[in-house]
Amino acid sequence: MALSGIQIYKMLPKTNCKDCGFPTCLAFAMKLAAKQVELADCPHVSAEAKAQLAESSAPPVRLVTLKSNGYEVAAGNEVVLFRHEKKFFHMPGLFIRVGDDEAAAEVEAKVAPTEAYHVDYVGLDLTLDGFAVQSVTGSAADFVTAVKTVTNLSQRPLILMSRDVAVLAAGLTAVTKGVPLLYAADNDNWEAMAGLAQQHKAALVVRGNSLDDLADLTEKIKSKGVEDLVLEPVGDTLSQRLALNTQIRRLALKKNVRALGYPLFAAPPLGADMAYESMLAAQSIAKYGGFIVLDHFAPELAYPLLVLRQNIYTDPQKPIQVQPGLYEINNPSPEDPVLVTTNFSITYFSVANEVDGAGLPAWLLVAEAEGMSVLTAWAAGKFDAEGIAKDVKRFGVAEKVSHKQLVLPGHVAVLSGELEEELPDWEIRVGPREAVDLPSFMKQAL
Repeated sequence: MALSGIQIYKMLPKTNCKDCGFPTCLAFAMKLAAKQVELADCPHVSAEAKAQLAESSAPPVRLVTLKSNGYEVAAGNEVVLFRHEKKFFHMPGLFIRVGDDEAAAEVEAKVAPTEAYHVDYVGLDLTLDGFAVQSVTGSAADFVTAVKTVTNLSQRPLILMSRDVAVLAAGLTAVTKGVPLLYAADNDNWEAMAGLAQQHKAALVVRGNSLDDLADLTEKIKSKGVEDLVLEPVGDTLSQRLALNTQIRRLALKKNVRALGYPLFAAPPLGADMAYESMLAAQSIAKYGGFIVLDHFAPELAYPLLVLRQNIYTDPQKPIQVQPGLYEINNPSPEDPVLVTTNFSITYFSVANEVDGAGLPAWLLVAEAEGMSVLTAWAAGKFDAEGIAKDVKRFGVAEKVSHKQLVLPGHVAVLSGELEEELPDWEIRVGPREAVDLPSFMKQAL
């Protein structure tokens, strides 16, 4: 049973050392009781207290990690319902499904492009996470062949999908390394599935027709020694799935229902069209999905899902940044212009992509602005003449170019006079307000 803040406080050192980031041990205890911090944040708690507080300090949603040959996909350890309350920690894994009724050439045609696909998005390399192998024929031999075909083409984590324990057991013989996810245990096969998962140290999907059904199954399976569980609440429509996912997450976080404190699984029914699976995947990314299966691989399907996932699982209180520095675009020479911008990722890539796409060489000085956009950083005092001048010197701009000319973003033209005072030997030019206008400005004015 969860402990109250006062009960937790009695087990803490009560020194009010502030090493945890809170002014008092009582404040930390209250946050720990509310699942908003971790016990590890207190460096002075005794081993005895750690053992007693293990239940209360455990995350309300268990962390489940799939592994394979150096790749990992983790879901769980979430502590809030809404990202603005703190942030979400572990992005859901996206898996492409193949069936054992598909010929080897068909499987390869799906796996190879999925394996090679990646997107450079504001400096981040976005990829899909693994593959799900579905038993369609019911044949153990066909299932093993399909698993071997996938593992020969990819080293990424696997989900093995069959309600037949014998088929899954056969498929596991083809998985030589890592921790796969087995699908699925239900009221009819849970005991045998639990035994198989325990034997192979695999994670296990639990499929239930209701929340009570799921809670009952997880308790029974956990009693067999299987800790890494993933829940699939059965819903016939998208709205039902959404409601069930939300109820499960709310019960785990707000009511501390441990039997439902696990990541969630989502997969379209076999034969679903791409429109349905894209809606299911997007809904699951936004609302608490942990491991998500897709039947189709296409860049136009993968890209928006990857970007949606990245946007939701970034820290809303911390802008995405690039490293400040002097960047080269299109192999610039010492005679080419020096453009100035901030280290907010979207600002950087907007400028860099416009200049690069136009085939124009340039130096891009990315100034430290704590990840803020140009106007925001200027208004906050994080993008000013003094800081820009320091970065000009810090990154040795004068040593890279044969001229002394900087181009400021048009939105901060007001800084030009101040920057000339900071850099009296330099000529300060004012560029356009929008990145899209940079190519024409560079061709006409520089």
